[in-house]
Amino acid sequence: MEQERSLAELDRRICDCRACPRLVEWREEVARTKRAAFADWTYWGRPVPGFGPPDASLLIVGLAPAAHGANRTGRMFTGDRSGDVLYAALHDVGLASRPTAESADDGLTLYGVRITSPVHCAPPANKPTPEERDTCRPWLVSELRLLAPTVRAAVVLGGFGWQAALPAFAEAGWQMPRPRPAFAHGARVVLAGPERPLELFGCFHVSQRNTFTGRLTPQMLRGVLRTAARAAGLPTTPAPE
Repeated sequence: MEQERSLAELDRRICDCRACPRLVEWREEVARTKRAAFADWTYWGRPVPGFGPPDASLLIVGLAPAAHGANRTGRMFTGDRSGDVLYAALHDVGLASRPTAESADDGLTLYGVRITSPVHCAPPANKPTPEERDTCRPWLVSELRLLAPTVRAAVVLGGFGWQAALPAFAEAGWQMPRPRPAFAHGARVVLAGPERPLELFGCFHVSQRNTFTGRLTPQMLRGVLRTAARAAGLPTTPAPE
């Protein structure tokens, strides 16, 4: 219960952050002007906290909220096509209660998995600056420290997320190999840590660019998630033959 209260408090603090003027202006402008398809929505328009149980043994690290996805719904990877791909795969593997994520109150539950990102505000063109990434890092470091007693594996989506996450893992107490591991789809690195070793996996991001071109297929994504879940000690559904 203490860990749950601590993560809940961290999430509340994240939601009130206004540290990056460019991101604050952008997320709030998007929330005011909206997209025509979502004209009836009241946009979240704030930093988006992590999503998932406080005792998660598997962590998924993305990039940043999408302007009309999580910035609209207030929940990680919810309400956009990237989330459609991610949650469908999580459901297929047995780590989510349903294959779709439409709103923060749709009843979706994650099983032993928490999803977060190194940047908590929607950035213009989906590209936070290095300064914004570094400004947001203390939130991820705090989250990692709170998850340290239970987390056993992490999947990092995309090269930007990988470069942002590695320093955060190091600052949170995990030991980084030298030379620093390079990002690749399917990369697998073991980090000695404050509580136990953590297995770190690389995966292409679930962006439309990657999924529409076939750079990342549903089979590839499920493969990484299933392997990472086993490393985290989570039960999964059998892979299709």
